[in-house]
Amino acid sequence: MLEKEEIFKASSARNVSDFPDIGLVLDPVNAPAQDRNFFFPGRHWLDSSGNSIQAHGGGILYVPSTGIFYWYGENKDGPTYYAPTEYESLARVDLIGVSCYSSKDLWLWKYEGLVLEGDKEDESSDLYYKNVLERPKVIYNERSQQYVMWLHIDSANYTKASLGVAVSSRPEGPFEFLGSKQPHAFESRDMTVFKDEDGTAYVVYSSEGNSALHITPLQDDYLEFRNVMSRVFVDQHREAPAVFKHRGIYYMVTSDCTGWAPNTALVHVAENMLGPWETAGNPCVGGTSWFRSTTFFSQGSFVLPLPGLPNTFLFMADRWNSTELRHSRYVWLPLTVDGPVDEPVEGLFEFPFWWRVSIRWYSRWKLPVDWERNKQ
Repeated sequence: MLEKEEIFKASSARNVSDFPDIGLVLDPVNAPAQDRNFFFPGRHWLDSSGNSIQAHGGGILYVPSTGIFYWYGENKDGPTYYAPTEYESLARVDLIGVSCYSSKDLWLWKYEGLVLEGDKEDESSDLYYKNVLERPKVIYNERSQQYVMWLHIDSANYTKASLGVAVSSRPEGPFEFLGSKQPHAFESRDMTVFKDEDGTAYVVYSSEGNSALHITPLQDDYLEFRNVMSRVFVDQHREAPAVFKHRGIYYMVTSDCTGWAPNTALVHVAENMLGPWETAGNPCVGGTSWFRSTTFFSQGSFVLPLPGLPNTFLFMADRWNSTELRHSRYVWLPLTVDGPVDEPVEGLFEFPFWWRVSIRWYSRWKLPVDWERNKQ
């Protein structure tokens, strides 16, 4: 595993292959026959209109009744500048809003527009363009028949550290912003939302100066927090949580806290969403040791269960370009949960209860030909 000092050096010494020339694109509309339906992690990705996809730090909602996937993420299509924060100057762009894209195959994406827009007039608004909006995630509430978006809301200097919530009657939006608050009076930064099979939803967020993660279940309407909170990975400085469930076991992929610089992903496992959680190591497989130690030069954002493909998930990550955030790239790779762990848990001298998690590196890959037919 790389030390943090090595990681920062690596971030400033990018290889050309990490950020392929902007002329080398993943263009589904004009792709040659031999590249149809292939993903190229790290390439500049265009939507169905030929424009750059702007959905950073995002997540995907699948609607089974229509077979449509909706990808929500940060629109960073503005100039990058450095703003002072509580700890350091940090690269950022003005708050533009949350983009939404739709697709039936996860490869060709149609831009649905800004479903939650920044505000250039009202300085008191959480969505004021000089504030911060990050990591939007959307889940559906069957009881209220509303699509609920949770996201990280912050002030320009990152001291507000709150969770915001917005709702819509349609996955394509627009979403109505309802406000923000700090859960249980704790700060909240990098976050995600996870909806369990029984309908219970949870927010997972970095807190306590990013030194710990908190897990809080939401009320039945998904708009407020329940009076329950679990502190996990205390003093371990983990962020960018991405949660999924397989065969009754909960899994979470996290990153270290190194700003825009990449670092080593870890996967964690639990039998209960509120814990206790065990750390199962680095799930990255393939490439060089340096590539694996930097999560393939990216930071995780979301893990999507792939309908019709048992034991297979889509790992979504961002390859941040801190000098020009609008040109950050997407690294999507297959994540598999596929067999017993072949080493005992460190310090316990026994084999664990979970299955082995692997995020495998491919410079070019595609989903099985028949997966769309089986996804319902």
